[in-house]
Amino acid sequence: MNSKKTKLLSGDLIGEDEEITLEQLCRACELSEQEIIQLVDQGILEPMGPEPAEWRFVSVSLRRVRITRNLQRDLGVNAPGAALALELLEEIEELRSRLRQLET
Repeated sequence: MNSKKTKLLSGDLIGEDEEITLEQLCRACELSEQEIIQLVDQGILEPMGPEPAEWRFVSVSLRRVRITRNLQRDLGVNAPGAALALELLEEIEELRSRLRQLET
């Protein structure tokens, strides 16, 4: 069995390193295209591709959107604050991973 984590996307399982379209991301996060575009404009999401019709997102984008929505809803954090919080959370995860590697 594959050891990589998988996530549910509208009934389909996707791997951590798979890419999803703007439409798939909108469906999975229950957001409009305009809301996703705003997250891109605010630096929260980084699509691959020159324009929205061709954008692809890594599956970790699902997590970034959900965390952003929770920060905004639960704590009243604005978009720049959410972007900063995401960066810090990801840095903490990376440091913890390095620490686990050093401990083994």
